Amino acid sequence: MSRLWCLVLLLIWVLTGVDGWAQAKIDVDKPTKLSAVAGTSPDSTKAQVSNPHALTFTASTDQRFFFFNDTRNDNGKRVPVSVYGLRAGFLFPVRHPERQEPGGMRAAFKAGAGFYFVNQTLNRPGLLPNTSEAITRHLRIATLFFEPYLYRKKAIEVSVPLEIGYGHSRYNRVSDQTREGEEARGVFIPAGAGLSLSYQFPALRWFRPLHWTGFNILGGYRFILKKDVPESQVNYSGFYISIGPSFYLENLTADIAYWRKKHRQKKGKL
Repeated sequence: MSRLWCLVLLLIWVLTGVDGWAQAKIDVDKPTKLSAVAGTSPDSTKAQVSNPHALTFTASTDQRFFFFNDTRNDNGKRVPVSVYGLRAGFLFPVRHPERQEPGGMRAAFKAGAGFYFVNQTLNRPGLLPNTSEAITRHLRIATLFFEPYLYRKKAIEVSVPLEIGYGHSRYNRVSDQTREGEEARGVFIPAGAGLSLSYQFPALRWFRPLHWTGFNILGGYRFILKKDVPESQVNYSGFYISIGPSFYLENLTADIAYWRKKHRQKKGKL
């Protein structure tokens, strides 16, 4: 009887030892989902921060009201001139995204190129040398811009657009008496600096396109480094303002990528 109890106890000890050894092996060999950082203890872990895309394409229309020095009314006050344009470029991510607070700066700066045009009729005699009739002015301007963000959090953006460009001018004059026309062309170099404040509308679950749009307030000064007609009174230097709607292409492309991902996930479950 004593021998039987000894055999039972021995069997229990063997089974317990094997089970415990197997459990210990599983605990050691099972891979963990936590990643340890070199130079730290295995118990300490580092939060994983997803790096943003290197570049994000962005584009928008740009209409400004310029107060050229040479465009004035009968009282000598400057009259705003509508300048229409288009800007396109890239958003560059912040250098250390892991240090940003939730909802903080999503980009360090924006850089790209723009194109603007002006068609204007001037009734100022003597604006160009030897002219006494009305003239038409056509300006075409290509610019490079660099726009660092001072503040870009959630729906509000504050930035400083800096620009330099290359412009081409064409003047046409038609004599009221002889009906003969004259044309003059020139090249000028504009530069400018301003302050921009933008607000993006929030995204709604049932209507996400709302946050593709917003409004923008822009003000600044543009001056001419090289005049196109030096001996004339032509002068495009002056302040500019812009208040109107804005379109955020980066929000549209982000939503398209989001919808594609959801469509693939839904298709994979079927």
